[in-house]
Amino acid sequence: MTIRCSVVGGSGYTGGELLRLLVAHPQAEIAQVSSRSLAGNPVSRTHPNLRGYVAHNFVRPEEIEACDVVFLCMPHGEASRQIDRWRAVAPLVVDLSADFRIKDPDAYQRWYGEAHPNVNALDGAVYGLPEITRGQLPGARLISGVGCNATAMNLALLPLARAGLIKRVIADIKVGSSEAGAEASAGSHHPVRARTARTYSPFGHRHLAEVEQAFGAIDIDATITAIDMVRGVLCTAHVEPTRPVEQKELWKIYRGAYSDEPFVRIVAERSGANRFPDPRVLVGSNHADVGFAVDERSGRIVALSAIDNLVKGAAGSAIQAMNVALGFDETQGLNFPGLHPA
Repeated sequence: MTIRCSVVGGSGYTGGELLRLLVAHPQAEIAQVSSRSLAGNPVSRTHPNLRGYVAHNFVRPEEIEACDVVFLCMPHGEASRQIDRWRAVAPLVVDLSADFRIKDPDAYQRWYGEAHPNVNALDGAVYGLPEITRGQLPGARLISGVGCNATAMNLALLPLARAGLIKRVIADIKVGSSEAGAEASAGSHHPVRARTARTYSPFGHRHLAEVEQAFGAIDIDATITAIDMVRGVLCTAHVEPTRPVEQKELWKIYRGAYSDEPFVRIVAERSGANRFPDPRVLVGSNHADVGFAVDERSGRIVALSAIDNLVKGAAGSAIQAMNVALGFDETQGLNFPGLHPA
């Protein structure tokens, strides 16, 4: 079985990653790729790594024809307003924006500062992080993308949340420049972004909505800091536990949560330069490395997670969720191990 996949808004970083991963997917072929501003131009001119792999030219969004799966990489708010049009194009729609991530309209308004544009469409959407929603994905017709910072927090904290061990948590999130997207802004322009360590969200980041949705109303906040890195998210979560916990028990808890997960690796060694998760070794990979340590003095748990924000934090999870929804092997197209050194 071969499925025909189209990418709407394929000129950005996430669209490029979807195309790179679909090229390697043995049961997928690329049907069309749209870009309103680049229609008629070769896709490989924008994504030079795809030279010789993707021979398509960009088309206008309205020229996208019927296919099996359509991936939406559109600005915030557009997918929800156009969802009926895209559901008519393909039986499976995967939206990588934030439009369908939050199921509760009140929570959406609280975190995003506006009413949801299409509340009626929320009921049919499934959150696209298989480690949390795998049982809901088979047969899904609308899959939401994931927030990259939310994914790092969710995977760091999932075992502790399921074990009822989180009393209070503060997550320190360090992110690379690709998180800002392909178009430069005042904060992402290279001369001001390079060699920086700049906190831009000291508290209340909207990706916390996805963590609360996954685990309930846990006591959590996060600080987001831009560092001199292109790809990657590193979450270092400082957890005040509900009871004392030893390192040996944490190993049991994390192994119990992740032993059957094809893309989550536990990295919590006693020594060595790579003893804890590092996003640099995950460049291009759909893996998430998670780790942990216990401060014997205070009892604090430090839970860590590293991902490539463009892959596990966006395009990779989208394709993984598609695989589950369609009954494919979950790892199809996603077996690239990452680069070292990078």
